[in-house]
Parts: sequence; structure tokens; C-alpha cells
Amino acid sequence: MPKIKFPLPVKAVMIDLDGTMLDTVADLAIAVNLMLEKIGRAPLPEALVRNFVGKGIPNLVQRALVGAMEGEPDAALFERAQPVYYDCYESVNGKHAAFYPGVREGLDAFRKAGFPLACVTNKSTRFTLPLLKQMQLADYFSLVVCGDTLPKKKPDPLPLTHACAQLGIAPPEMLMIGDSLNDTIAARAAGCPVFCVPYGYNEGHDVRELDVDAIVETLFEASKLITKS
Repeated sequence: MPKIKFPLPVKAVMIDLDGTMLDTVADLAIAVNLMLEKIGRAPLPEALVRNFVGKGIPNLVQRALVGAMEGEPDAALFERAQPVYYDCYESVNGKHAAFYPGVREGLDAFRKAGFPLACVTNKSTRFTLPLLKQMQLADYFSLVVCGDTLPKKKPDPLPLTHACAQLGIAPPEMLMIGDSLNDTIAARAAGCPVFCVPYGYNEGHDVRELDVDAIVETLFEASKLITKS
């Protein structure tokens, strides 16, 4: 993609949730260890669980069961563990979540500048909507696309192209802000410009290695790199 010039003219902004707006690892790790306890397995350190986050709950459960990024757990154990995890996560969802610096300031700046906002996440609707409400984020977003809203989720471009269609905006004029390879692959495939924050969940890899248009320290910094087209 050709090097873009700043400020970047766009008409709307899509923002990832976990790892971009909210640090939810504590909730996810607590739920992992509650699940492991219920199925008779040893707990895992939060630092390890942090690297497991990024490709949805089924992948998180699979990685937690094998205790590593790669590997296949016993199929019967996985089938038993997954619904246990959902129940455990529902019981702690949002209780230990925290805002990353500059998130509210960035959202306020986007809104003040007149950008429609969409939250595009791989988290299921069951957990996304209560979390947005609990963290008082729901009112910022005119559209929320969850991991189970459509037949495919990030890194497939469908959630991004769907958001563009719903807001009536062409992909080149819709900025994606995320924290991981999933976000950048989806954005490039959809034809959207993409910024990444450096603090989120990219499975232990540095986002500076990704194909992005900008690395932004905060969402507020991102708001200063775009202009309403």
C-alpha cells in the first residue's frame, strides 16, 4: 500500500475492543483458571494467558488446555471445557477490565469531530454488549459487530466490509484501529486504512512488525492523525 499522508481523510472509524480499548486479560485469566479448577487442571499464570488471547474464546480454551500456543487438546476434554469457560467468563466479565490510557479522550475527540464509530470485535455478543454497557462505552458506537454477528470474523474482512456497508461508507474512507495481526489482515483485505496500538494482545509479537499505516500510542493520538473527509 502506498505511504499515506497525514492527516488521513476518513469518514468513520472502527475500533477493536479487547487489547485496544480495554485490558480484559485479568477477566480472561481468572475465567481460564476457574475453568481449569472445575475440570481438575492446574492454574496458569496471567502472563501466559495474555499471550493466548487474540483469536477468540475457542482458541483461548484450546491453548489453556494444552498450556501452549500450539497443540490440540483431547477432543472430549475440549467439548467439556468450552461451555464451562463461557459460564466462568460470564461470571467475571468486566469486573477486572480497565481502560487503556487515552481511550475515553480519543472516543470523545472522534465524537466531537463527527466521526461515526463502530466497535468491531471477535468477542461474542453474549459478552460484548454487557461489557460495553458496564464500562459505559455503548453510547459511543452507532454499530457493534461481534464475533458471532456474521458467518466469519477477523482476520476475515467480512466484519469490516459489513460495518462499512451498514454505515454507508466506502472501505478506503473507514479507518480500522486495532492491536493485532487479525486487525491488520482484515483491514488490508477489506481495503481500509489501519492504525495499531502497541500495548494490546498480538500473541506476544511486536505490532511494529505488522503492515500498518501508523502505530499510535493512544486512541487520542489517533484522533489527531485523521480529518473528516
